[in-house]
Formats: sequence, structure tokens, C-alpha cells
Amino acid sequence: MASDDRGVEIKGNSLDGMTILLGITGGIAAVDSVRVSRELRRHGATVKVLMTHSAQQVISPMALEWASAGEVISDWDSDMKQLDDVDAILVTPATRNFLSSIDHGLMYNPLLMAISAARTRNSPIFCVPSMHEDLANDPVTDDIVEKIRKQGIEVFWGPLAEGKRKTPGQVEIVARLAHFINSGKNNRRSVVVTLGATRSAIDDVRFIQNLSTGRTGWDIAEHLYRNGHDVTVVKGATEVQDLDYIPLTIEATDPNEMLEELLALANDDIDAWVHSAAVLDYLVEQQAEGKLASQQGPLNVELQEGKKHIQELSEKCKSACRIGFKFESGIKRADLIHRAVAQIEKSNMTAVIANRLEDRGNEEMPRAYLVDSNATHFPLQTQLDLCIAVQTLVERH
Repeated sequence: MASDDRGVEIKGNSLDGMTILLGITGGIAAVDSVRVSRELRRHGATVKVLMTHSAQQVISPMALEWASAGEVISDWDSDMKQLDDVDAILVTPATRNFLSSIDHGLMYNPLLMAISAARTRNSPIFCVPSMHEDLANDPVTDDIVEKIRKQGIEVFWGPLAEGKRKTPGQVEIVARLAHFINSGKNNRRSVVVTLGATRSAIDDVRFIQNLSTGRTGWDIAEHLYRNGHDVTVVKGATEVQDLDYIPLTIEATDPNEMLEELLALANDDIDAWVHSAAVLDYLVEQQAEGKLASQQGPLNVELQEGKKHIQELSEKCKSACRIGFKFESGIKRADLIHRAVAQIEKSNMTAVIANRLEDRGNEEMPRAYLVDSNATHFPLQTQLDLCIAVQTLVERH
């Protein structure tokens, strides 16, 4: 029996249970629609594709049938399936001619009819234009975009490169679409996520630093953003690329500077705090001026205990959902849970995500444990499980 090679790896839940109509018009960026379709599916969406005649001159409907594992509408038919109710419409690429047709209420192809029906139903519509720079900068284009935005349609411009306003990558398009759809749901929160390692300088070129790549924090921030939450990231030193579509990212690699940023943010109405940053417990007492000379024999560096961020924020954030992280090494699981509970009690946390160094990379062990104030602990088998657990805590608080 032949295997189905259309499957995708599930990466998130932000589009679970949703049917997304992917509209494709005749720009050359239509060649990227296969990637967009599969990315939609990776986050739980069922994908229906609707192609204009011009789009079919750029890419074959057969390619989209494979990518979407579903139906492709390529012309008018008696079933009028373009009028079926969907959860959202994504049009990428959207040519200027197509945007102008939306503005003027034209209906000369099935995709424009689907747009009209979606406006009537107040369904989310998200357009990603692609055109030459001269067309994008035409004042008439600005006028068209402004008018359709007033209709509630989201228009997102990609980067300017090689004289063209190109469509962004499929990951960013789907992330922004998911945020646009989900931000209107109930229980959406303002969330601060700390991530990465912190550093304390020894001299102008040397420092001590905790072990952290920042990947888990970024995964949490991205997951919450895709699910419609208003996310602010405060980052230390990281080894992974920033996500440009996160609304606000503040860099603070020094522990004291990071704490100052957090205390300032605490003056705003923040609903939830996720403290995944690896904050140094001990800081260099006095940084040396310049660069210490090498080959001078042993070097003694005096360390002093640093401030605990979660404790310093405890009073100002006591009504918020507060999720801490506990990373240990060389201890039993029972001791790990005990220390997580102690952190909850001492710093007034809602819950703690706890894990051990020796369990990293061991597929037989959970990625981490979610621990509450009653010492109840739930194994989180994967990184996605961890992100969903954080999302659940944030939305239920």
C-alpha cells in the first residue's frame, strides 16, 4: 500500500480546529504558496485553496492539492464552494489589482466572492501584498490599502528587497495570521517573558554567564503570541535568532539591568509573567578597568550574591499569574519537586516549570515537570507540551 507523503509535523495549536481559505493571486510570489499551505497545517489548520486564473499561470493547482492535502478551487462551479463558511481567509500574494478589486467591491472571480462573503460574516481577512517598489510607493496604493483596512481587513507588508516589496517567509505569515485571528478571543493577556542567559563582567572583555540558549523562552513567547496574547520579551544573551514579529523585545544581559527593566514594566498592567531567563545567583563584586593582563598567575574574582528577580517583583506583581523555572543538576526528582514548591512559597509564584540537567536529551524522560503549590507535578513530555501548559496557566488565571 502506497504511503501518503503529504503529512506534516505538528508544531503548535494556534489554528487547531480552524478552516483557513488560502487565496492565491497571480504574483510571482505564488511559488511560495506550497510552503505557506504546509505551514498552516503544521499549526493545526485545515486548508482550502482558492486560486485565480493568473495564479495558475505561476503554479499548478496540483502542487497546492498536494501541499494542502485538501481541496483546490480553480474556477467557478455550480457548488459555489467559495461561499462555504471558513474561520479566516489568507490571501498571499495579494496583487495591487486584487486589493483594488476588494476596495471597489468587484466580484469577477470566486476568490473575490469569498472575500465579500467573509466581510458579511465578519470573518478575519489577512492580505500579504507583493509588488514592485514603484507600485507599492504609488499614493494610489496607499489609498487602496487604507480603505480596505477601514473594512477590518488586515494588510501586512513584507520587506523591501531588490526593488520589490516581497512576501515574508511562511513562518512569519502564519504566525501573524494566527495572532490576528486569536487576539479577538476572550482571556487574551498581557504577558512578559524573560529569556536567555545573564552576564556579569570581570573586565572589559571577560564575563561570567549562566548556561542558557534562550530557545525555551522564545518558544513560549512565540506560542503565546500565535495564540493572540500581547507579548513583551526581556532577553539576556541568547544563541537563537530573535523573532521580529514579537511586538516588543528589550535586551538586558546584565542581571541588574534586566531587573530594572522588569520593575519598570511592572508599573504597567501586566497579567502574566514567565521567568525563563537564567539569572546569575552570584555577580562579580567589582569589574576591573580595561582588560586584565594574561599570564599573570592565578586570578581571584570576588563574587557577591545577586538579587532574586522573582522575589524583587513579588509585591508589585502579586495579583498576576507568575510562572517560574527551576533548573537543577545532580538531585533526585523528589528533591527537584521539593525545591520547586519552595520557590513557589518563597516568591509567591503561581507555578514552576522544573527540570534537571541530566535529563536533557533523554527521550525517555519528560522535558520538564509543571509543579503547583500543593506539590502536585505533571510531566511535560515535549517542548510543545511545556508551551501549552504555560498557555493554560496564563489564560485560566
